Amino acid sequence: MTRVVILGFPNAGKSTLFNKLIGRKKALVHSLAGMTRDRVTGQCGTGDSAFELVDTGGFYDGGGEPLAVKVKAAAWEAARTADALVLVLDGQMGLTPAEEELYRDLRKLNRPLLVAVNKVDTESQRHAMGDYYRLGAEHLYFVSAEHKLGIGRLAEAIAGVLSAAAPAGAGPSAPPAPDAGRKPLKIALIGRINVGKSSLANRLCGEDRFIVSEIPGTTRDSSDILLRRGPKSYLLLDTAGIRKLGRVSDVRESAGVIKAKKNIPQADVLCLVLDAREFPTRQDAAVAKIALESGKPLIIVLNKWDLVPEGQVTFAQAKEIVFSRLDFVSYAPLLLVSALTGKGVIRLLDLAEEVYLRGQKMIPTGRLNKFIESMNADYPPISTKGRRFTVKYATQKGILPPTFVLFTTSPAIFAPAYEKSFVRKLRDAFGLEGTPVRLLMRSAKKKRPA
Repeated sequence: MTRVVILGFPNAGKSTLFNKLIGRKKALVHSLAGMTRDRVTGQCGTGDSAFELVDTGGFYDGGGEPLAVKVKAAAWEAARTADALVLVLDGQMGLTPAEEELYRDLRKLNRPLLVAVNKVDTESQRHAMGDYYRLGAEHLYFVSAEHKLGIGRLAEAIAGVLSAAAPAGAGPSAPPAPDAGRKPLKIALIGRINVGKSSLANRLCGEDRFIVSEIPGTTRDSSDILLRRGPKSYLLLDTAGIRKLGRVSDVRESAGVIKAKKNIPQADVLCLVLDAREFPTRQDAAVAKIALESGKPLIIVLNKWDLVPEGQVTFAQAKEIVFSRLDFVSYAPLLLVSALTGKGVIRLLDLAEEVYLRGQKMIPTGRLNKFIESMNADYPPISTKGRRFTVKYATQKGILPPTFVLFTTSPAIFAPAYEKSFVRKLRDAFGLEGTPVRLLMRSAKKKRPA
């Protein structure tokens, strides 16, 4: 698929324009400059033309942004891989020498280049834009991304330059991939700050797609990338590090944390990343609880394993430590990886497939009730009040997560310790490792249907 990259200086409205062009709020938008650091991608279509749209971080010229060099380098890398470019200028600031220089530099890439002068909300403002013609741009468009003015015309112009640049006889889009009929598996990398989520994402991508640094809160927006591995595809989502908002001083990072939590329900599988040198912390536990409550299949990845001295900790010891503190997600498989060396990283994709399939399992009612009979006989249920009771029968209500309705002889709820044991045995009996399990207790007031 062809790729169009949006570039410009901070606060010109690139992310707002990106959201309007793809038709949904995907890129985070903030009044403070520098919200976007990593590339954010989305699918855009106009008529018969479909293309990938990429939002990039702003070209910083001075201090105040500790990652300015890396953000700028990432934007340039995106520009070099583009089929067409859109330079966004701030129509309320007037044309600056830095913008003229950036325009000249982009011209050297020999890509179709459109210039969008943003924040032009009225006709009178547009008449005052004579300065921008000084660029000599062949394609100059006055838009207001916030008020969606001129967006349709710009989208049509993008489709037009892509069509003109396509080789003769080429169709409107690339031929379908081998897995075109299968939706990509969405894998969200979640965790606290500085555990190596972006490094892990880069290793899986095979390129430095996400900015990595030791500065807390480096990733602000949630960024995704489509990976292909043989006939299978995966949509990898790198999220901002999750920590208590009271500890976040930058409001832009706060927005990233909020969005990371909102993106969790959109994933198919969650990958909780921990730092092998310090695990699991209180904040790791807080993120793990969010994962549990989401009901999504879960993998726990212990990253930076290469930094643990050889022989100091075995896999069995690491697993015992992790689940002694995160026992409520002990259903999740544990994977030791090194984003730096690549050890164990590809196994993550296989595990994601496995736990997702397990989360979709439907257990036949006959098999489920044989399990119930054996539990009644060998491990009689105990209620929260310490009383014995019987589960008469059960049925599966749903998947992702597997949800079971248990009908009892009297209104009762399992004692916490018994419920934990029951779920563990249920998971072992039916191969439900990697997925949460939900139990709903009902009183069997009516005779079980034949």
